[in-house]
Order: sequence, then structure tokens, then C-alpha cells
Amino acid sequence: MAPMKMTADQFLRWDAKCITLLGMSGVGKTHLSSRLRLANWFHYSADYRIGTRYLNEPILDNIKQQAVQVPFLHELLRSDAIYISNNITVDNLAAVLSFLGKLGGSAQAGLPLAEFKRRQQLYRDAEVAAMLDLPEFITKSHEIYGYQHFINDSAGSLCELDEPRVLEILAQHSLIVYLEATADNGLELVRRAEADPKPLYYPPAFLDQQLAYFMLERGLSEVGAIQPDDFVVWMFPRLFAARVPRYERIAREYGYTLPAERLAQVHTEADFIRCIQQVLAGAG
Repeated sequence: MAPMKMTADQFLRWDAKCITLLGMSGVGKTHLSSRLRLANWFHYSADYRIGTRYLNEPILDNIKQQAVQVPFLHELLRSDAIYISNNITVDNLAAVLSFLGKLGGSAQAGLPLAEFKRRQQLYRDAEVAAMLDLPEFITKSHEIYGYQHFINDSAGSLCELDEPRVLEILAQHSLIVYLEATADNGLELVRRAEADPKPLYYPPAFLDQQLAYFMLERGLSEVGAIQPDDFVVWMFPRLFAARVPRYERIAREYGYTLPAERLAQVHTEADFIRCIQQVLAGAG
């Protein structure tokens, strides 16, 4: 079991390294994890586990509800002539995002507030469960799959779960490394959100507060009048700003901080190991 804190030398001598990457979606966690997967690191994707284990049935139900609106498919599904299955992969999590959905008018494929909140809660509970599965998968990665090291590619919403057990488990079994976005990184993330608005998880109190501000600013009286992508784009920088101090607190209390810009220097496993050593040496 890895200690919550360690020196650079201890990290280098750690035969079965286990690291949890913390940070905003889009900052580079999955890209880095995918590279390490080619170098004997087991890539544990939080959203893959969420989608394939904890939200598999709700995701399929959501897809079927859409499919049965087409008469031709409706009859085939009712007669069991066809079936629908997920094809979620670590590199394609579209089914998970489609279930999480966006708040707004149904004409633009938005969700009513009650249904949106229901799905948000299901996602939150699934993420908690996926993170609590970490010790089991560390063992599996060694004993079944034969990987030497383990990388936990966490969801961007990890900082908002407000579940103490999660951080305790992660700190006991992995080295938590916060990929800190610089000002330029943050601007790039906002630009990406504007170009391709993706569904996101919002803490309930934060959602209620910001939704009220949005409705007032836009002069709207009902959620059904919200343009879903407009709301996501408006929310993203506010969510990002709210998450930063939470990430920083977790890194301060449970782990370490690695500026995301340093990832540009990481091309190999050795580069990554060197970056972590430098972070630990600087914190010592």
C-alpha cells in the first residue's frame, strides 16, 4: 500500500507504482494515461467503469426510449428481433455523456430539470462507487492482467463528490497528482467547451445557484426555454473556477501538484517518472 506522501527516492523504488490523476476534463489525464498504457501501466478510466458497470442499464434504457419512438425499431425491439448494447470503450465514452445529457428545451434534445438532476445524482453515485473499486482493480491489474503499474484516470468531477471515503481510499492506495491548468490551459479548455459543448456534472447547490443566475441574465422564466448548448457554454468557466480551489485543497492535503504545461515534455514513461520525481523533490 502506497503512503499518502513519499520522497522522490521512495517513488523511484516503488516497484508497483499507482497514481491517481486529478484535474479538469480536457487537461490531459486521458491522453497521458493512454500513453502509459503502452508502457505496462493499467489504465483505469473512471468514466469507462461508470458506464460499463454502474450506469450500463440506465444508459441502455435511455437509448431504447429514443429507439422506440421510431415505429420500425419499436416493433423489432418488442419482438426481440433486435437488441441494443453498449460499445463503450476507454477512447469512446459518448454513451456515458449522452446519458448525462444537457439541461434545456426538448426541441433541442435538452432535459427537464427533474430528469436532469436525477441523472446527475446517478452519475455522482456511480463515480463514488467506481473510485471505491480502486483497490480491487489494482489487485486485478497485477494478478489477472499482468500490468506492473496502475494509472487512475479520474473524472473531472472527482473534486466535487464530497465523499470522504473516496479521498481516503485514493490516498491510501495511490499517489494523487493534480494536473494544474495554467491560465493559457484554462483559456484553451474554455475555447474547446465553446466549440464542442459536452455534458458535465454539477454539484446540486452549485447548479441551483448558477441556474438562477442564468435564467435572470437571459430573461427566461422556465427551464424549457433554455438552449442546452448555451447553458453548457455559460456554465463551463464558472464550473472551472469553482473546481480549482477544490483541486488545490485535495492536492495540498492528499497529494501533489504537477503543472499541466509540463506534460508537453512527457513523451515516454521515463519522462513521466522524471516529472513526478521532480514534483516530489520540490515538495520535500
